[in-house]
Amino acid sequence: MGDDVFEGRIGRDFEDSEPWWPEPLRARPGSPNVVFVLLDDVGFAQLGCFGSDISTPAIDALAGRGLRFTNFHTTALCSPTRACLLTGRNHHSNGMGRIIELSSGFPGYDARIPFANGLLSEMLLPHGYATFAVGKWHLTPEDECHMAASRRRWPLGRGFERFYGFMEGETHQQVPALISDNHQIHPPRSWEDGYYLTEDLVDQAVACVKDLRAVDDAKPFFLYFCPGACHAPHQSPPEWIERYRGQFDAGWDAWRHAALARQLDSGVLPPGTELSPRPDWVPAWDSLDDMAKAVYARYMEAFAAFLSHTDEQIGRLVRFLDDVGELDNTVLLLMSDNGASSEGGPFGSLNDVRQWNVVPRTVEEAFVRLDEIGGPWCHNNYPWGWTVAGNTPFKRWKRETHEGGVADPLIVSWPAGVRASGDLRRHYVHTVDVVPTVLELLGIDAPAELGGVTQRPVEGTSFAYCLDDAGAPTRHRTQYYEMFGCRAIYRDGWKAVTFHQIQDTSVPFDEDRWELYHVDEDASECHDLAESRPDKLEELVALWWEEAERYQVLPLDNRPFSEFVFDKPRLVPERNRYVYRPDAAAVPEMAAVNVRNRNHMIRAELEVPAGAAVEGVLLAQGSGLGGWAFYVEDGAPAYVHNYVSLEEHHIRSDHVLRPGRHEVAYVFTKTADHTGVGRLFVDDEAVGEGTIARFTPMRFSLTGAGLTCGYSDGLPVTRRYRAPFRFTGTIHQVVVEVDGEAFLDPQADAQFAIARQ
Repeated sequence: MGDDVFEGRIGRDFEDSEPWWPEPLRARPGSPNVVFVLLDDVGFAQLGCFGSDISTPAIDALAGRGLRFTNFHTTALCSPTRACLLTGRNHHSNGMGRIIELSSGFPGYDARIPFANGLLSEMLLPHGYATFAVGKWHLTPEDECHMAASRRRWPLGRGFERFYGFMEGETHQQVPALISDNHQIHPPRSWEDGYYLTEDLVDQAVACVKDLRAVDDAKPFFLYFCPGACHAPHQSPPEWIERYRGQFDAGWDAWRHAALARQLDSGVLPPGTELSPRPDWVPAWDSLDDMAKAVYARYMEAFAAFLSHTDEQIGRLVRFLDDVGELDNTVLLLMSDNGASSEGGPFGSLNDVRQWNVVPRTVEEAFVRLDEIGGPWCHNNYPWGWTVAGNTPFKRWKRETHEGGVADPLIVSWPAGVRASGDLRRHYVHTVDVVPTVLELLGIDAPAELGGVTQRPVEGTSFAYCLDDAGAPTRHRTQYYEMFGCRAIYRDGWKAVTFHQIQDTSVPFDEDRWELYHVDEDASECHDLAESRPDKLEELVALWWEEAERYQVLPLDNRPFSEFVFDKPRLVPERNRYVYRPDAAAVPEMAAVNVRNRNHMIRAELEVPAGAAVEGVLLAQGSGLGGWAFYVEDGAPAYVHNYVSLEEHHIRSDHVLRPGRHEVAYVFTKTADHTGVGRLFVDDEAVGEGTIARFTPMRFSLTGAGLTCGYSDGLPVTRRYRAPFRFTGTIHQVVVEVDGEAFLDPQADAQFAIARQ
């Protein structure tokens, strides 16, 4: 009977005994489904129904049959918001005070959601719900995201019965690093055949529901759907990008004013809301030259296409639920995880891998490759000016606690349960409020215990009270914020906020200047009342410190990220010899051999069959956006280093491998930092040599492209071959030996981690 207490009777034989079976676990009849649709890096003003001119008809239709919450708030960053959304506890209470990769070892920042903070998936399972997670996860520590790690903090370890998606903060939209349940898989189609991740994710979400309904036509389900859009890279089918050609030529300044007008006309913003000033570090659009305007407009066209393409896929999911009769009794919430992203920098980015390898970005190259933007060979992101525009009318952006970082769109739809439709709500709501709201709508109490673990109280406030009562007073009265030292506190329509420069140890936290806004009347934080209301400011700052102590925010930490990126224990320690075997799962970069800026030798023990010349990858790491490959072409060994897609360094041999067993080697000898000589050997005989003038210093990939043996995974390192380019002989093993300490750049790794949020 497992863990159930036997309620029958056991005698000496069956005639004196009475069997007993526990009742099957079933949900209450009529229990609604629950669907979360979580967008990524979509700012307050970027959906059509929140004032954008970007086409989002499916999302707008959800708003038309549901409610738009125009005073909804998040944590300002990806993983922290996701932790709040799924647990109903504040991000520091979940150990998610900042990004997973920059955990610091303090309770509020260890990036390990306590099992005492149950996820909604875990709460619903005992009530007869099926649970599915599809898309981006990014709630598992980086050193637990490989095939040797425990799966306890993976989706299936946290209450989801099925998972299909990616573990990292971002992935390539045409060659994603996919996980199905607890194992790696390859995309079902190639990027050359027109594969796009968001389409696949909707297919998988639909399949989850179809599989469930094929067996049980009444069991409710919880679907956590996170497409990863619109996090960079902004990629979508070329015909979608083409639809927006010329739409943003007027620039970000004009766009902000037009968006504000639409927001005011539609009631998304209260009457009289002002447009916050364009910050000094964002140039006026009219000050740019024609080349910059063309490039920056194209970056925005790619973003808009990505969002519209995603909207189309969300529409497919909603239409499916409607077609099978599920939509009316589905509590559906659509939101974004933080404000628009500034990670494209002041000039935008053609390949974000360059940015995090400290390689300058040029408008000139982007102009030459204008029509490639949004395609598979770019990892593009738009410049700051479009970030500010996307957060209209607010100040600042993702990662910061002014409204531009924390104010986000929220749509709630439940036709069978909420009478109001097409309405607006100005009630203050935070991500921590979603779980208690859903539980109230389902008639379920927050559990006192889950899986034998006593549960901590849910910290959010249900907003179910206002779904059908627009005039109800706001019940969420107090909410703290903290992200990378930026802090804020909301209390009954007032907000105190301070900006702290990330990693700036020269300014103590006590010297940060706090601003004060009456956000009930000044939603865009245009009128700082700190000098005229010092009493109110003092009251709110004191309240912030009280909340910080209550929710594990302390200690505040403004050390450079480099001081704690590598101070935590590694699950798999560094070593000097690595052995790889063919067709194993791709090894994430953080768990693979580190060959950067050090002498290394790659030895492949292989067998060549008689007949045609062999070919294929022996060992490769990264992708066409940056990486290296040791391979055989036309029967001869070769090596290529792709330096962040700027240049390729090839070393080739004319030595054709004869049938039989061979040891083929590549030896790199460092001659200066990130520079060296590479040599090819066949059975200890030198057969090729060349200079690697620039070796990638920091990271080969931001999108999960790992190290593979015997095949190429995804976008090939070089266009000389086409993935998967499997080796046509036999690889017994590939041994990599490295000399000296691994090259580490903690500061660069910290910047890399931030880029993936």
